[in-house]
Amino acid sequence: MDRDRPKVPLLELLKAAGNGRCADCGAPDPEWASYKLGIFVCLNCSGIHRNLPQISRVKSLRLDFWENDLIEFMKKHGNLCAKAKYEAKVPPYYYIPQACDCLVLKEQWIRAKYEREEFVATRVCQDPCSAGSHEGFLWKRGRESRQFQKRRFLLSAREGILKYYTKETKGPKAIISIEKLNVMFQTEKIQHAHGLQITYKTNGQTRNLFVYHESGKEIVDWFNAIRAARYHYLRTTFPTVPESELVPRITRNYVKEGHMEKTGPKQKETFKVRWFSLDSQERNLLYFKNPLDAFALGQIFIGRMDEGYEVRAGLPQGVCVKKRKPGITMVTPTREFLFICENDKEQREWIDALNGVIAQPLSG
Repeated sequence: MDRDRPKVPLLELLKAAGNGRCADCGAPDPEWASYKLGIFVCLNCSGIHRNLPQISRVKSLRLDFWENDLIEFMKKHGNLCAKAKYEAKVPPYYYIPQACDCLVLKEQWIRAKYEREEFVATRVCQDPCSAGSHEGFLWKRGRESRQFQKRRFLLSAREGILKYYTKETKGPKAIISIEKLNVMFQTEKIQHAHGLQITYKTNGQTRNLFVYHESGKEIVDWFNAIRAARYHYLRTTFPTVPESELVPRITRNYVKEGHMEKTGPKQKETFKVRWFSLDSQERNLLYFKNPLDAFALGQIFIGRMDEGYEVRAGLPQGVCVKKRKPGITMVTPTREFLFICENDKEQREWIDALNGVIAQPLSG
């Protein structure tokens, strides 16, 4: 009974401002705490802290015994206190992971904050132009061979380009403008814990590059360097746009991805399995033969409802399908696109995602 008594004041601390969410990823209702840092964290982040015993020690708020002096330490500190110290100088381009983000992003954010103390007040922050310059080797998936090979990449925010080389003795294989560049972690799709997808526009098409690095720190450094270069471009090009509007446009994840079946314009063609990626910022639904293809087979622009765009559950009458699976009809001013989903849950998620794009205002 005595061992349970300290848990009541400890759990009460979660009601204090800032303590109701994980100090590192923002997940609600944290049930763990670092009694060396004085912060409350979720189960997933507590696992990362457990691997950093020199700087952090964790206990469960409910399952472990807490000595009175540790409870007093937690009272005097807390998430807001740690944020003021360890996040004093987080650059606007640096990506702060959310609960849904991949492990490597959260691990490197935690290490950057507490182990390397990169954002404390005494640190001198790099300007975006300098931070957006990076050079090194990444493992890149070949467009034809589909094998990952080591390639040298060079990023220059000052020049506004990302280049990569297949052979050191020759010029760059591609010179990519920062203006049309996007980057996102794709650990499941690439099947690597440090997998990164780089996309850019070339000749009116979206080109995908799939890369990884053995080092978690190095791949996250690449990710944030590209974000710094993008921020430098946006800040220079749109100097009067508020920071709150600029930062969300640095990089983006797809709203939803996954397999659906698609038929042709006559609605009589065989339904074929395709991989779909929904890009809300570009208002495009891209479809590929395979998830790791370099180029899309096609893309569907998604406008507003008052322009004739609509999403309907089910397929039009007269469309014959052998499989009894839920369908979606995507109405555009020029034609109807028909899709078949694997199950009801997938159908509802795709309809919600597509309706979310239709509802958002067109950007200027």
